[in-house]
Amino acid sequence: TWETGNFAAGLRNLADRLKGRESFRDLRLPVFVNGEERWWELAASPRYDESGAFCGFRGVGSDVTEQRASADKINRMARYDTLTGLPNRLMVNETLVRAMSEAEKWGGRCAFMMIDLDRFKAVNDTLGHPIGDRLLGRVSERLAQLMGPNDTCGRLGGDEFAVVVQDATDFTAVERLARKIIDTLSRAYEVDQHTLYIGASIGLAVGPRDGRTAEMLIRSADLALYRAKDAGRGVYHAYEPELHVQAEERRVLEMALRQALERGEMHLNYQPVVDAGTGQLTGFEALLRWISPQFGNVSPAKFIPLAEDARLIQPIGEWVLRTACEEAARWPSGIRVAVNVSPDQLQNPNFVNIVTSALANAGLSAERLELEVTESVFMHEGLGATKVLER
Repeated sequence: TWETGNFAAGLRNLADRLKGRESFRDLRLPVFVNGEERWWELAASPRYDESGAFCGFRGVGSDVTEQRASADKINRMARYDTLTGLPNRLMVNETLVRAMSEAEKWGGRCAFMMIDLDRFKAVNDTLGHPIGDRLLGRVSERLAQLMGPNDTCGRLGGDEFAVVVQDATDFTAVERLARKIIDTLSRAYEVDQHTLYIGASIGLAVGPRDGRTAEMLIRSADLALYRAKDAGRGVYHAYEPELHVQAEERRVLEMALRQALERGEMHLNYQPVVDAGTGQLTGFEALLRWISPQFGNVSPAKFIPLAEDARLIQPIGEWVLRTACEEAARWPSGIRVAVNVSPDQLQNPNFVNIVTSALANAGLSAERLELEVTESVFMHEGLGATKVLER
């Protein structure tokens, strides 16, 4: 009503135009007809009589309710995730831009959390995408229930989610929310008679301290997330300035690693395997080593995880397998060779063919090759590790 000031903004605009006797067009107003809200678009211009005296307005109006509903639907599709109903990457980014603008305007702080689901891929691989999609729906419901009036959560894509905290002045409360998200998302899910366990890792950044723009803040949260996953997952990690330095070092190291094989910088060392009871030599374990002209002797603990993340482990692993078989073929017939195999290699549909090809080309009998895998491989049956190894 006019008395309370509770009316559509367009109505105020209309009143101003009428008062100023100004022409207007494309002015949309809500009109209630028999209790139903309709939207009308108006256009009009002032009219004057022969003496120049103002005598009113003349214009046209049209019902644009359906067009407005269609536009709202298109706008929603552009900004909301169809699977979960949560805001999508575009809307999350827009929300973060507004939050950072408000923080800068009032000298406050906002926060951005990047959330990655742990072990979700194993669910997808084992039970299929329909179950995975329903699980994402359950995750979204739990995440949305944790949001306060100050928070916005969304799905960035895949198994990545995000939270924008518009007022992060109390950083302890932000950390408390991060822990609560991890605890809540890590509880068991019941989906189609399946009891599923996943987890969550979170990277946390505070603006404008950790980034002057939305893009920079997202990058900082992403670096913090990488550190959280590197720390064993199921934890949150706040951004630290040195993470950018480490990321640059990692980028340069990855570039060198991509060329290490073709430049002949990698070689195998062989560690003897001895029967503890008899002391007899039974074989050797192949150990991959990298000596880089730029970085020197790089630890496997450093370059193997990097190779896995950069999707280089397949070609490197194949080279190790073929090289080890070729060298073992020159050893006495009773001596075996053991080669470490990564979970990523076992996911390769051609892995069995690669092994048989390596054995055939080297002329090495299959019983002289041992494939070593870590226990974690069998914790993710979705990788199909057991089936591949049985073959």
